[in-house]
Amino acid sequence: MSTTRVAVVTGSNKGIGLATVRALCKQFQGDVYVTARDVGRGQEAVASLASEGLTAMFHQLDINDLNSVTAAAAFFKEKYGGVDVLINNAGIAFGVADTTPFAVQAEATLKTNFFATRDMLTQFLPIIKAGGRVVNVSSFVGPRTLNQCSPALQQRLRSEDITEEELVGLMQQFVDKAKRGEHTEVGWPDTAYGVSKTGLTTLSMILARRLSKERPNDGILLNAGCPGWVRTDMAGSKAPRSPEEGAVNLVYLALLPPGATEPHGKFVSDKEVQPW
Repeated sequence: MSTTRVAVVTGSNKGIGLATVRALCKQFQGDVYVTARDVGRGQEAVASLASEGLTAMFHQLDINDLNSVTAAAAFFKEKYGGVDVLINNAGIAFGVADTTPFAVQAEATLKTNFFATRDMLTQFLPIIKAGGRVVNVSSFVGPRTLNQCSPALQQRLRSEDITEEELVGLMQQFVDKAKRGEHTEVGWPDTAYGVSKTGLTTLSMILARRLSKERPNDGILLNAGCPGWVRTDMAGSKAPRSPEEGAVNLVYLALLPPGATEPHGKFVSDKEVQPW
């Protein structure tokens, strides 16, 4: 087993993910992994970094395939004894002008951005090493969406005693009600992406509290990080930030210094803890 430190970035063959890997290659002392569903695209990303004089490695990972997730976790546990930095970047968004029915958008968006990312955390949190850093890539759309939810939903999603099971139930309720066109009747706004990121940020807070309780001496910091509005295939060409600018906050959270105790379980944008 290697004693080398290791950082893993999901969905990192392009966009913010690739920019994050690029920055980690320059700043992280250890092996940095590009992961992607498509082996060819992942290897192309590694080759493009190599042409810049940067060394990254590749491992196939489709977060929507639980077998792929469990196989990746087993690989990193066997090779490195666990993971030092995990950045859950993989995600999807439908464009504003997309005519796909809202019911379909809701199911697909929550499947990847919330449920599959939760699978990643379920499988990888047990192998995060002491002193490890976990960054779930969220969005400023999350708090905006939270403020559009009913008072009852806002109260639960901000609550310090909400459980993972309760949150999963609420996310599933949104999908089920959206399929029937009834989501607004129970207090959800009309944004699948916003709800998915609200859920992911809330999940980050729940899991951070659990880490503090179950592994109090391990010094692991887990946060939800916002890259801002970034020019990517997903967010479009009008966004003000480059992928490299979007990666800055994520890398900051990934490389919080040894011994740091905060931020932990927070929503962080531009290196500042934001209200939730």
